[in-house]
Amino acid sequence: MLVVLIGGALVTKTDSGLGCGNEWPLCHGQIIPEDIKIETIIELSHRAVSGAAGLLVLALSIASWRFIGHKRETKFLAVLAFFFLLAQALIGAAAVLWGQNDFILALHFGISLISFSAVLLLTLLIFEVDQRFDASSIVIDHRMKWHTIGVTLYSYIVVYTGALVRHTKSSMVCNSWPMCGNNEFFPSNLYQWIQMSHRAAAGLIFIWIAYITYLAIKHYKHQRVLYYGWIVAFTLVLLQVIAGAFIIWTNLNLYVALAHALFISCLFGLLCYFILLISRSKINTLK
Repeated sequence: MLVVLIGGALVTKTDSGLGCGNEWPLCHGQIIPEDIKIETIIELSHRAVSGAAGLLVLALSIASWRFIGHKRETKFLAVLAFFFLLAQALIGAAAVLWGQNDFILALHFGISLISFSAVLLLTLLIFEVDQRFDASSIVIDHRMKWHTIGVTLYSYIVVYTGALVRHTKSSMVCNSWPMCGNNEFFPSNLYQWIQMSHRAAAGLIFIWIAYITYLAIKHYKHQRVLYYGWIVAFTLVLLQVIAGAFIIWTNLNLYVALAHALFISCLFGLLCYFILLISRSKINTLK
């Protein structure tokens, strides 16, 4: 699933979405076209990986339902994983066949991200990672609980604005960082507004996660999974911000842009794991 996410980002960043023309599932009227360009290779590879992932996720969902269905989250996660993977495939196919508004296409990455996170949590349940950390004994205060839920939901907004930047080709409309060129604070057109809105959203999530990490370090030293988990979350969001800046400084370097997508994917998966811990933890009011 992580390969599907990064592959989708690669398709968008290299403008390979129409590498097979306006045809799906065929590519230029063939299963494997004769005239193969780099855009065609990228698009075909993404389709192949997504198809294989669909079969694997379906198998995982069925097996999880059968063998660990007694765990309360299993059935919900199994349905979520396969449904959202199917949804992202259909949106991708619709974009190829009929085209889509950029604001609709921006949902594609986020939908894949939900499927990825569901698969990640299913995997953790299968290997009983929550039992290794004895999640049921973790005590989380209401402040930490609502901060975690809030920042997880908000992170999805950050993901959407980032995807919107890519799909509207707004990545380089601001040629400096953190300002939008010529030390301008206020954008002058729609595309600059999209770019700067994403930067503002990313800045807020950085501050928010930094604050939560401070709370974790102060109050949860005795609970390793929260203590180290939030340190990892802060590291990921810091890398995300740095990668975002380097996208501008390197004039949209492909590897930096893919790293940017990787960091937010890992961060969202980790935040979803915190939600799982909250659902299994004891709630207490810490002073």
